[in-house]
Amino acid sequence: MANLRIRSLAALQCLALLLSSAAAAAAAAKKTYIVHMNPHHMPSSFATHRDWYASSLQSLSSSSDASAAAADPLLYTYTAAFHGFAATLDPDEADALRSSASVLGVYEDTVYELHTTRKPAFLGISGDLGLWDQQEGPNGGKRRAFGDVIVGVLDTGVWPESKSFDDAGMPELPARWKGACESGPDFSAKSCNKKLIGARFFSKGFRMASGSSFLKNPKEVESPRDRDGHGTHTASTAAGSQVANASLLGYASGTARGMAEHARVAAYKVCWSSGCFGADILAGMDRAILDGVDVLSLSLGGGIAPYYRDTIAIGAFTAMERGIFVSCSAGNSGPVKESLANVAPWIMTVGAGTLDRDFPAYALLGNGKRYAGVSLYSGPGMGHNPVPVIYSKDSNISGQLCLPGSLNPALTRGKVVLCDRGVNARVEKGQVVRDAGGVGMILANTAANGEELVADSHLIPAVAVGRKMGDVIREYVKSDRSPTAVLSFRGTVVNVRPSPVVAAFSSRGPNTVTQQILKPDVIGPGVNILAGWSEAAGPTGLESDTRKTLFNILSGTSMSCPHISGVAALLKSAHPNWSPSAIKSALMTTAYDLDNTRSPLRDAAGGTVSTPWAHGSGHVDPQKALSPGLVYDLTAEDYIAFLCSLDYTIDHVKTIVKRPNVTCSRKFSDPGELNYPSFSVVFNDKKVVRYTRELTNVGAAGSMYNVSVTGPSTVGVTVKPMKLIFPKVGDKMRYTVTFVSKKGTNPTTRSEFGSIVWSNAQNKVRSPVAYAWTKLVS
Repeated sequence: MANLRIRSLAALQCLALLLSSAAAAAAAAKKTYIVHMNPHHMPSSFATHRDWYASSLQSLSSSSDASAAAADPLLYTYTAAFHGFAATLDPDEADALRSSASVLGVYEDTVYELHTTRKPAFLGISGDLGLWDQQEGPNGGKRRAFGDVIVGVLDTGVWPESKSFDDAGMPELPARWKGACESGPDFSAKSCNKKLIGARFFSKGFRMASGSSFLKNPKEVESPRDRDGHGTHTASTAAGSQVANASLLGYASGTARGMAEHARVAAYKVCWSSGCFGADILAGMDRAILDGVDVLSLSLGGGIAPYYRDTIAIGAFTAMERGIFVSCSAGNSGPVKESLANVAPWIMTVGAGTLDRDFPAYALLGNGKRYAGVSLYSGPGMGHNPVPVIYSKDSNISGQLCLPGSLNPALTRGKVVLCDRGVNARVEKGQVVRDAGGVGMILANTAANGEELVADSHLIPAVAVGRKMGDVIREYVKSDRSPTAVLSFRGTVVNVRPSPVVAAFSSRGPNTVTQQILKPDVIGPGVNILAGWSEAAGPTGLESDTRKTLFNILSGTSMSCPHISGVAALLKSAHPNWSPSAIKSALMTTAYDLDNTRSPLRDAAGGTVSTPWAHGSGHVDPQKALSPGLVYDLTAEDYIAFLCSLDYTIDHVKTIVKRPNVTCSRKFSDPGELNYPSFSVVFNDKKVVRYTRELTNVGAAGSMYNVSVTGPSTVGVTVKPMKLIFPKVGDKMRYTVTFVSKKGTNPTTRSEFGSIVWSNAQNKVRSPVAYAWTKLVS
């Protein structure tokens, strides 16, 4: 009898274990899904859409599923940026929802990543950020960016104590502001002020994906506080207050200020230690739209997807409809072609270029030759005595890359290590060298990075050099019997020529979602940018970096994006009635494609002349953008006609447009017919491509413009009419441009580029043109 009880007890324990394992497996199978609903299908018995969504989810769960009853699967309900909700579901539940007539789409959550790796003066913005309106002259034309413009930054949060968010002299909050300062364990609701007027956090998507690991990370606190530094850096770049004597440990010393120093900042924390989850991003955009921001800045992105599967594109469409300018980073996957992110035409896609400032450092080799590089190292120097240099053998690739655990301490101790750039973070390589006993590092580029130099605040003396110098140093270390080096650091230099140069890391076109839309749109300063920083992170971001600094220098399209967001805020203040498309056009058509030596912009990847696939319309010029003369304007209806030309289903269009009665009664025969400020001509199997554009006069009454065209010999370009006259301000005039691929042109011809410029004595309205003879295979 006792044996029977023991066997029964064992059986029960086994059953309990099986049930527990099954429950755990079911929980593990659950993921975050974003569900697009048709809001007009909501039964009248529900008071709110949230009630309807909750009921829909409840109907999916078995009544016997105790775990489902205990945990609410509904994470977010979206009302502005999107019609629908985010929920935790298993694949069967997701499939069940897809079969509902009220559901337009069910998509698994996407993880996005941050785009990081002497700016106001370089951009021509004066100390008080006054911009001269050339049309009104110097006496009456100075416009100021006052505190009625609000820049919303979706990022890693904010460090509110930063001097970049000092509100001295700021007026009272705009009455239209609906935002809030949310509190958390490390963030008081009183942390906001008249400058930092809002701070929120969105973590449910991240928490769901992280599971219990979320609770085990002491740095992961649910609050708006920035423990990474990236969000504080981007927010202060866009609209930080003026701070005197700013520097990174002595580098780039001077006055730091954002592009629109009198604008307000609202921070939306949507990025956490393991990334930025689509459900959280959409919730942040949804709230920012309802709060009343004027500009949205997102220095993050993910892979390429159709617009109806792109969380950022979906949210940005609603923002655009409500008059909000949306600026996004292009990505850091360059110089590889077809590597762009955030390519929707209603988004400003921003690439990165260099400043006219540098941080030179030198490697003096034992053969007497000195090679120049860059560095932000600020600790004790190496002295003047040569130190042995080592470089791992060809058979040890991980050692050449200085990956964690790859260096032999017995061979490394007391030496300078030559490390190849790539795979792991640049600053981590220095940590690897230090941990193995090395006293210095030469970080050498490979072909992937070319001659691009990015400075870092390394933990040990370190100099970064380009590919050509790197190859010479590699050969020296391999061939010399006793190679040595001494590293030295020169600090900060300005007026560097040539500049700007397109950053090698900046992602490149052509646009793989819609080839007929030329992307990126512009470039802005994105290399070695000084801005505010979180005191919770060292300048390298490494766990072992215990240094504290109020400012940091970073590189990436993450840094160029908020520059353009801030400039857009300035234009919004100067021209409050301009649409987001008009502001975008002004920034694009006035951008420049010549550097400070009056030569065409160059590409850091290979030192060759850059193309619009790398720099778009060119480098942004805020002064000229204030008075562009003419703009290419667009409405939501124009974008709908564009979407309908992409062969999307009507439900796909509704996912983006969020209108129940939207139809495709108007559609373009070619997506390139969109009234965009640039051209991407794809001949494919056609010999002739013809587009009509419409220009709106935002300059003086009676303005007259003449057209000029540049381009390759393989294409004939005709513009009719060749002269446009605008009797009044606000007048709209159309022109038609015909592109003809000349007979005998090889279909496999590499892409070519040109421009169409409308000009008079006051303005040049320039549109780049990209030509391709083959269609991209998606």
